[in-house]
Amino acid sequence: MEAVNPIVWILLAVFVIAGLIVWYLAARKRTAHLRDKFGDEYDRTVDHVGHTGKAEAALEEREKRVNALDIRPLTVEERDKFAAEWHDVKAVFVESPPEAVLHADRLLARTMKTKGFPMADFDRRHEDLTVSHADEARHYLAGHEIAERQSRGEASTEDLRQAMIHYEALFDKLVADVKDGTVTPVEDDMHDTRGPVRTDDGAVTTRVEPGR
Repeated sequence: MEAVNPIVWILLAVFVIAGLIVWYLAARKRTAHLRDKFGDEYDRTVDHVGHTGKAEAALEEREKRVNALDIRPLTVEERDKFAAEWHDVKAVFVESPPEAVLHADRLLARTMKTKGFPMADFDRRHEDLTVSHADEARHYLAGHEIAERQSRGEASTEDLRQAMIHYEALFDKLVADVKDGTVTPVEDDMHDTRGPVRTDDGAVTTRVEPGR
C-alpha cells in the first residue's frame, strides 16, 4: 500500500482550518447581528435558555416569525384616537393608580393589535416586540411585571407610577410610526374594569380599588 503523499495531508489540513475559520467568522457575525438587533434581550434569552447556541437559534426563529407578520404603521386617525385615550389614562392615575395601570396595559395591547401584532399570551407578545422595538420591549416587560404584582395587591403607588413610565415609553414608540390612510375600527374595552379575570390576549385585569 502506497503512502499518502504528504502534500495531500497538508491540503486536507488547510481545508479543515479554512472551514473552521469560516465557521468561526460566521458565528461571530451571527452573534454580533443578534446582539445589535435584540440588545439586552439577547443576554436575557441566553440566561433563560442557558446555552448560547440554542438561545441564538431561538432569537433567529423569533426574528423570522415576526418578519413574516404584516406589521403596519398606524393611520393618523388611529394615532390620534389612541393618543387621546392615553391622555385620559394618565388623568385617571391621579385618582386611581391601579385603574390607570390596568387601562394602560389594555390600551397597549389594543394598539399592538391594530398595528398587526398577534394577540397571543403576554410572553409571545413581548417576544414579538423585541424584534422591532427591543429597547421599548424592556419597558413593556417591566411595566407588566408591576401590573402582575398589583393584581396580587403587592404594588405600591410609586411602583404603579413607574409602571406608567415604562408603558408610556412603549406607547410613544408605537404611535410614532404613522402613515396616512383609512381608520381601522378598534374595539374600545378600555373602560371595562370588571374584576379579577385574565383576557384572552394576556392583558392583566385586576379588581380596581380606587384611591389605593
